[in-house]
Amino acid sequence: MTHGPGEVVVTGVGLALPGVGTPEALLRRTACPVTGPAPEPFDTGARIGRRGHRYKDRATRLALCAALEALRNADLIPSDGEEVTVPGDTVGVVASSNLGNLDTACLTAAAIAERSALDLSPMSLPNASSNVIASWVAIRHGLRGPNLMLCNGATSGLDAVHWGAALVAAGRVRRAVVIGVETHNAVVEDLLGRSAGELLDGAAAVVVEGARWAGARGARAVAVLGPYERRAGLGGCVEALLPDGAAPGVWFTPERYAEGLAGAVPVPGAVPRYDVTGAVGRASGALGVLQCAAAVGWLARAGTGAGTGPGAGTGSAAFEAAGPGAAPGPAPAFRQALITSGDDTADAVAGLLLRPAPDRCAPHPARAALISMECSR
Repeated sequence: MTHGPGEVVVTGVGLALPGVGTPEALLRRTACPVTGPAPEPFDTGARIGRRGHRYKDRATRLALCAALEALRNADLIPSDGEEVTVPGDTVGVVASSNLGNLDTACLTAAAIAERSALDLSPMSLPNASSNVIASWVAIRHGLRGPNLMLCNGATSGLDAVHWGAALVAAGRVRRAVVIGVETHNAVVEDLLGRSAGELLDGAAAVVVEGARWAGARGARAVAVLGPYERRAGLGGCVEALLPDGAAPGVWFTPERYAEGLAGAVPVPGAVPRYDVTGAVGRASGALGVLQCAAAVGWLARAGTGAGTGPGAGTGSAAFEAAGPGAAPGPAPAFRQALITSGDDTADAVAGLLLRPAPDRCAPHPARAALISMECSR
């Protein structure tokens, strides 16, 4: 019998955001945006030091900060180190950013057009590569699994989470760190026609991992990844994720979603709504990963009895009925977080359900055959 990785779970979350340090804090700030002066920009040097700054642009430094915290949160990196404690080829990287190194690319092109390629610094030129963010995360931590960079518009962040989970489910890696990052600068502000105060300058990261592998190393899951959908419209996407009109426990809406302006609202009005961009700024390619981080905060709150809806605060009761050794069944809709990116004005809409995690991952066989293409360590 071939034993796969089982469910794909979230085992770590990392944030590099001004004024927000944890998923719970991100959720609180989304619910009640802070008024008054904006918080100071996130200090990347305090987390990754001067070595982490050298020859790297702002987006890459923010991504390194979020990835480091997520990997430490998942107990894959010790608190006093940077190298993973598992074989590097069992960890992949998926990063999402639509605008992250736009300034470098534009300034490099302008310098070549106005003067000559000889004027470019050979140390800064790699930052113009479209995959520089994902590559530096892998290099910094010795992650030798598949390395992907997504620049996919409004759905890019959720697409990145999906592809990280797909790599795990296919056996290409046992775990992947997924990062969403954007920053603001003069080039981005000019392109979008928005001021710096309206735009995200930060990053979020999550570690997605096969439940079997997480259980084998004693890691604690904080959420379970449910189904992912990509559709042409928001209503069709939600209906595919939650058929028969089931109401989720919470809805993390698309960026600045205006209900009633784009047709029928696909989620019942009693369901709480959160738009994380109201707290941290328009997030573009980082949105989906930020939403997943906030959803982890919501699931943690619901698990302690502070959630909403029937059954909130029941802990892992949905999993207990399965019996010892059995695979846990999906949680009821009212205990799941619905995440959507993109609305009916976008080219596509992506949606994902995030479910509460059981108290522990299901037991795994002591020895099991490897599935096709799976890393061997």
